[in-house]
Amino acid sequence: MDRTKEGLKSLGAKATAYAQDYAPQVLEAFENKHPDHDYWVRFNCPEFTSLCPITGQPDFAEIRISYLPDRLMVESKSLKLYLFSFRNHGDFHEDCVNTIMKDLIALMNPKYIEVTGFFTPRGGISIYPYANYGRPGTPYEELAAYRLRQHDL
Repeated sequence: MDRTKEGLKSLGAKATAYAQDYAPQVLEAFENKHPDHDYWVRFNCPEFTSLCPITGQPDFAEIRISYLPDRLMVESKSLKLYLFSFRNHGDFHEDCVNTIMKDLIALMNPKYIEVTGFFTPRGGISIYPYANYGRPGTPYEELAAYRLRQHDL
């Protein structure tokens, strides 16, 4: 039995089902084979879309996720399906970024995570929300405070 796919539902599925609205339940995690040392995992989703909660018009962004895993890691296809689930979901840019971060924290309990949204201009203004988290009571909490203070300098 291939244990790398054990318990994962999305990876290798014959037909991919896409959620029609926000779907955190599609996120899946797997065991980190290297929890004994820190390393970065980075994802880039250049085709993220959501809807303005007021006008219903589409918003387009590049979402960047970086994290230091602990015992669990997010499975990439489930992350793709999760991010696609925002396509028909109405939320402000800042809410999307914070929701993504919080859902990934709930799934994986990472040591550290940061999520940035590079939203394309609407009305002549671009919005780039950034959210991060470091596990409380650890050096990663200090890392989060430092990165937030140094963000975009």
